[in-house]
Amino acid sequence: MVGKRIMENFLLWGFYFLTFYAFLPGIISRTFGFRVFKRGRAKKEIALTFDDGPDPVYTPQLLDLLKRYDAKATFFVVGIHAERNPELLKRMHDEGHVIGIHNYVHKSNWLMRPRTVKKQIHRTSEIIRKTTGVRSAYYRPPWGIVNLFDFSNLGYLQIILWSSLFGDWRKRVGAERLQQRIMKKLRPGEVLLLHDCGQTFGADEDAPINMLKALEPVLEAGTERGYKFVHITDMIAITDRNKAAAPKFSPLKRAIIACWMGWERLFHVLFRVKSGIDGSVFHYRIVPYGGKTIELTDGRRIEPKDPVVELHFDNQMLLGMMTESKSMMHVAIRLIREVQHSMPKLARQLAEDEAAQEAKGLYGVSMINRGAEQFGFSVVSIPKGLFDKSTRIYLKLLLWVLHPSGKQRLAEQGSRLEPRIIAMSMTELWHRYGQDTKMAREWKAAPKSEQKRNAGAHNNIAPASYDNANAAAGEVAP
Repeated sequence: MVGKRIMENFLLWGFYFLTFYAFLPGIISRTFGFRVFKRGRAKKEIALTFDDGPDPVYTPQLLDLLKRYDAKATFFVVGIHAERNPELLKRMHDEGHVIGIHNYVHKSNWLMRPRTVKKQIHRTSEIIRKTTGVRSAYYRPPWGIVNLFDFSNLGYLQIILWSSLFGDWRKRVGAERLQQRIMKKLRPGEVLLLHDCGQTFGADEDAPINMLKALEPVLEAGTERGYKFVHITDMIAITDRNKAAAPKFSPLKRAIIACWMGWERLFHVLFRVKSGIDGSVFHYRIVPYGGKTIELTDGRRIEPKDPVVELHFDNQMLLGMMTESKSMMHVAIRLIREVQHSMPKLARQLAEDEAAQEAKGLYGVSMINRGAEQFGFSVVSIPKGLFDKSTRIYLKLLLWVLHPSGKQRLAEQGSRLEPRIIAMSMTELWHRYGQDTKMAREWKAAPKSEQKRNAGAHNNIAPASYDNANAAAGEVAP
């Protein structure tokens, strides 16, 4: 009995120790960004970061690839690998890349004493300094795991995490799927994590082959869109400038925004919401429609229990628009342009999604709905009832969270905020945006009479007009 009680106490104290030494610091740093940098605020820049190298086979190929596209990156090197390949370290520095520390050996900080972590970092820092003449200012703990003492012991280093990682350390992911994953996150401000070495625990030694194959088309696509690939020093400087120019959030508001965005990420996982491709403003999921029959402008209907593509705005993108824009007019104009660019991307993604093939239409609820008709949507009032009331409360709360002066906007225009249903038949989607997808080809193969009936009242994508933006400016919540 005594032995059992001692064991219970030992396990309980072990749990307490792990919670405060490891789990809580990790959760706080990842969720709230405390003492770490993990995402930038930029208009055209994307930060590329590579862990675990340098590798004598793959790192030279990566450096050649980056040079071809005039892309800069940050390499978080493992000290033992850097010690064996000093010429690669020097080449990184000479070609304008930034070098960070990733411990001397690839071992979690949770499994080492603070003193051991400190020694690992100092040893790696000295290797970098002796080879390049510059001492590193950045540190990325293996697996992004920090312990309680990292915040105080590493005060002279900026801890860098990431906004997106892709599982590229496993070869079975494949180059094509890896490319698709990266393309979904190819947007300004992202800090992308990839690996140029597969010689660490849990990784496949030849996995960087796929990374190199996937990265080249990503660099090409990013360059075509006018994006610039930068190292972490530039991304931090750009972010600081943009933060200084942006409206200031109170610590409480920042904490609320972080919690809200954390909940949204959890919601996307729990309810299988799919991210849009290529920086699309839309996320979506396939669900049975649960409301009353919707009469669409093209003569079609969405009936109860019909499978529909339920649309969700990317609220991280909307937050950026609201903090960077000078007025609601500017927000409305930017949002209209984003919707115009995103509709063909959405059509392409749905055409490749087997789960969407049986869908009868697109469906969403938004306060920003004026001008939606120009994109082929029908705009319908929400029937009075519990859903209408709860939707109003949710969207007004969302406005208060996302907009720097959300409370003021609610006080001034609360009575004007009217959420509406926006919906479109899948036939209308293929007609307007299908291009060369399988579904569009099937639509084009239909009889001419059917095409004419399905074409709807709007045959062309209308431009994002000033009048529509002016109208939408009064509707201030996503």
